Amino acid sequence: MAMAVLVESMTKTYSIGPSTITALDHVSLSFPVGSFTAVMGPSGSGKSTLLQCAAGLDRPNSGRVSIGEVELSGLGETALTRLRRDRVGFVFQSFNLMPSLTAAQNVELPLRLAGRKVDQQAILAALATVGLADRATHRPSELSGGQQQRVAIARALVTSPQVLFADEPTGALDTKTSRDVLDLLRAMVTERGQTVIMVTHDPMAAASADRVIFLADGRIADTVESPTAEAVAAHMTRLEVSAC
Repeated sequence: MAMAVLVESMTKTYSIGPSTITALDHVSLSFPVGSFTAVMGPSGSGKSTLLQCAAGLDRPNSGRVSIGEVELSGLGETALTRLRRDRVGFVFQSFNLMPSLTAAQNVELPLRLAGRKVDQQAILAALATVGLADRATHRPSELSGGQQQRVAIARALVTSPQVLFADEPTGALDTKTSRDVLDLLRAMVTERGQTVIMVTHDPMAAASADRVIFLADGRIADTVESPTAEAVAAHMTRLEVSAC
């Protein structure tokens, strides 16, 4: 089975004054192409650090990260920036849309920054994929939170990335809108073979994934396949009790 992302014995530490904090402690994980993985854990468990290192936004102190066939540790900053731009998509809790640009202009922004030709039909097709074909000329202030997040997803997918990293993508949304966004991510995996890696604190969101990886103290504490919200919540409760 082909792997979209491979993490091998990855360790990441931070220095805070005289202290050294180990955010990740020899973590090894594989993320198959066309899979949907949720990452959960108590506060300070290392889940956001895992996402940042796996996506090439931060560098681990030791271990290896590969996206497709490319190992990140051998890349300089310019090559790493190019890889993130061409092979990785990002969706964040805060949407990160440019307020002065229309939905279509926000979606085409990664192509313009990469110096690539912008095909307006492809931009409109990306918006249609997320159900916003009729909102192409609207600015973020004219869109609901859920619509803004869907624009952000279209923007992340317009470059046809190998993997989509989502950091709390439903954290700023209400329950119904969260469900719509999660259904969209699920459809991207099932219908288009997209690989999605999502950090979340919400058991309902995690239940949309194929599997959930639980971190605690920078290590893998457990993995649940074909998760339900109830099973995820029970695992999180045990981890949080253990952390106390």
